[in-house]
Amino acid sequence: MKPRALLLMAVLTLMSLLFLDTAAVFARASSGGSRGSRSYSSPATPSSPSSPSRVTTPTPSAPQQQRPGMFGGGLMGGLAGLALGGLIGSMLFGGLGGGFGGGVGLLEMVLIGGAAFLLFRMFRARQHPHPAYAGAGGASAYGAEGQSWPTGGGAATLEAPAGESDLDRGLGHIRGMDPSFDADRFTDWAKTAFVDVQAAIARRELGGVQDRLTPQEFGRLQAQCDQLRGARRTNKIERVQIGRAQVSEAWQESGQDWVTVCFTVSLVDYVVDDTSGAVVEGSTSPESIEEYWTFTRPVGPKAWRLSAIQTA
Repeated sequence: MKPRALLLMAVLTLMSLLFLDTAAVFARASSGGSRGSRSYSSPATPSSPSSPSRVTTPTPSAPQQQRPGMFGGGLMGGLAGLALGGLIGSMLFGGLGGGFGGGVGLLEMVLIGGAAFLLFRMFRARQHPHPAYAGAGGASAYGAEGQSWPTGGGAATLEAPAGESDLDRGLGHIRGMDPSFDADRFTDWAKTAFVDVQAAIARRELGGVQDRLTPQEFGRLQAQCDQLRGARRTNKIERVQIGRAQVSEAWQESGQDWVTVCFTVSLVDYVVDDTSGAVVEGSTSPESIEEYWTFTRPVGPKAWRLSAIQTA
């Protein structure tokens, strides 16, 4: 196939897709809008309240006391061995003053006396062992800031404080400029906004909720209503039941507060032809949806407005 023919087919395919997209009327309030610097990122999913994490820390082992040898350890042990070695050598090979073959000499007497003294010190030390101090030859039995550790080895389990989440920080910043802000009351208000905006889409008239929409979001959703009206179609939204509404994100930027609410909703959503009354899109059976609605306002106790809608 010639390149020109391939190009023509690609253009026709693209035009058909655009036509289908224009002809298809979006049900409910369509996705779109602005979330500030987070406009191109996926919304955060709701998380459970943070809890302390458990951290397992190796327990320092108790210092092990070395059992002294026959002559003890260190300098005293060395001197005792030296004295005994000298005494044995003198006995075997003789020494000054004739050795044991010709009587006890001066050197033998000194060595025997020194060995006896060292043996006395060694046996006395065995009867009264020195205590093992925490810092002598091993790790201390106390952790940082005087925290005691078990001395039997193994591991100690500590409760580490949970770190502050991005949501907690965002809510804290909003309350810093508006102490009256309450996430639960805000969520209740957002539920009402959800129902009212959907009803306005069904009426194809957003004048009643304009004060709860940013100018950009009002223009975007009004274009959807105009598209419905031009196609002579009506979006029916019925049996709305909100199963969950929970704040999932909160932050500040450029002098604006931002809060995103996650909605889990069961509803009936379909489009009918105004002339025939036939269902042309959607279903008359309930469906479950999950959407993220982001609201914004200038920092401080001011009115909130819907700025974006995102599907899960």
